[in-house]
Amino acid sequence: MTTHPRSSVALPHQDARSRAVIMVLLLATFVVVLNETIMNVALPTLILDFHVTASVAQWLATGFMLTMAVVIPTTGFLLQRLTSRAVFLLAMGTFSVGTLLAAAAPTFALLLLARVVQAVGTAIMIPLLFTTVMTLIPAERRGATMGFVSIVIAVAPALGPTISGLILQSLSWRFMFLFVLPFALAALAYGLRTLVNFSEPRRLSLDVASLPLSAVGFGGLVYALSRLGESPAGLTDPRVSVPLLLSVLSLAGFVWRQRALQRQGTPLLDFRALRSPIFTLGVVLIMLLSVAFFGGAILLPLYLQDIRGLSTLQTGLLVLPGGVMMGLLAPSIGRLYDRIGPAWLATPGAALLALSLWRFSRVDAATGVPVLLAMHLVMSVGLALTFTPLFTAATSPLPARLYAHGSAIMNSFQQVAGAAGTALLITVMTGRTTRAAAAGLTLPLAHAEGGRAAFGLATGIALMLLLLAAFMRRAPAPQGTGDDERIVAVGALTRRRAGSTHANRPELSCVQAGSPFTPR
Repeated sequence: MTTHPRSSVALPHQDARSRAVIMVLLLATFVVVLNETIMNVALPTLILDFHVTASVAQWLATGFMLTMAVVIPTTGFLLQRLTSRAVFLLAMGTFSVGTLLAAAAPTFALLLLARVVQAVGTAIMIPLLFTTVMTLIPAERRGATMGFVSIVIAVAPALGPTISGLILQSLSWRFMFLFVLPFALAALAYGLRTLVNFSEPRRLSLDVASLPLSAVGFGGLVYALSRLGESPAGLTDPRVSVPLLLSVLSLAGFVWRQRALQRQGTPLLDFRALRSPIFTLGVVLIMLLSVAFFGGAILLPLYLQDIRGLSTLQTGLLVLPGGVMMGLLAPSIGRLYDRIGPAWLATPGAALLALSLWRFSRVDAATGVPVLLAMHLVMSVGLALTFTPLFTAATSPLPARLYAHGSAIMNSFQQVAGAAGTALLITVMTGRTTRAAAAGLTLPLAHAEGGRAAFGLATGIALMLLLLAAFMRRAPAPQGTGDDERIVAVGALTRRRAGSTHANRPELSCVQAGSPFTPR
């Protein structure tokens, strides 16, 4: 790939500053992703403490997911409207406040509000990390850096259930948040001390009409899909069909509005990123991966606890090695991506994912725990081989002005796909379980039948991923714009580190052509 002539000169002595920025964001993202899964095993305890039903308690997870779906589409605008330091402080400050509120919440309603506040910070932090990697790291080394990002994405969710299970063995659920809070404050303090701006904000105006359209569109879709997995009536349930219809209409209006705003250069979410065939294929593949993996990740704990009778702590410990395995493999996979591209990694990864899900579709009450552990390890290796190459290759052809919007689109669609996968597989499992029980099977055997059917469907989705992954290619980055943007960013880091008198003058800290941060 031909590189921009200035990149080889400008970067070697600036890499340390880029690494420092990314290290701050990795630490912060690890904390918020850990928190995202730490609540799952605490729901039975919260039901007893607050005297609420299971359907009400489930809103702690559903509300978090809904908030993520609403906020993530706005991050493309935020990342261009505010400085990188301001976005970080907004994300981690909001998250820390939400964590403190959650630890002290006297009622269920206040705990739910605190989780929503946490979700706002999480939804801003994750796209900030991905956008920063695309901005500061040259395309030829982006895979290695994304490997370290994948450590966070893999290990933090695996640790969450284990940590919460250990805490709940002897302490109140409040200590889950008290455990997270010091790490959140440490990440915030570390960022305040070390993080410097690598971007200049653009003078963008917020389109007020886009906000409700986005919120109802993405939020309503995730809500409808989450209800679909719980409702025996399926799409005929008004709690599913009404929000689904509203979300489809709102999304249509949102896309139409963004197309109009694109002509003015002020979209809330710029869908021009989807004009890249590689990016669009990458979005589809990440969605298929999310449906197969995250749906399967919900099914496995249900099987382990409902059929095998494992405790929440035992379940967390069983899935922990898979997360650790992904974390260990991720840096090497990232470096391999930089050498050989996505298809040679994602294709065998999808094959391993399909193989493990197929084997899960054959389990029964007598399947040994070592076999289950081995299958989960294979599934985790498949995910490690698939996620980093697909995400990195998908975003590589985007011009710099679309980095933030591409990250927002990818994360938004991933949220929707995760909700869809969970709803679809839970619906299949519930329906098959009900029919098996009606046919005279005992409840454990009926649950096993339902789980096998759902894992079978997940296998089919993974096979679709396998077929399409072979077509993924690493497209060359647009000439000039990506290198210009990266040079501008690390140049801004250098000036601010050196205390340059020009650091606060945007006209001197941006390349006037080809930079999305150029003042208008």
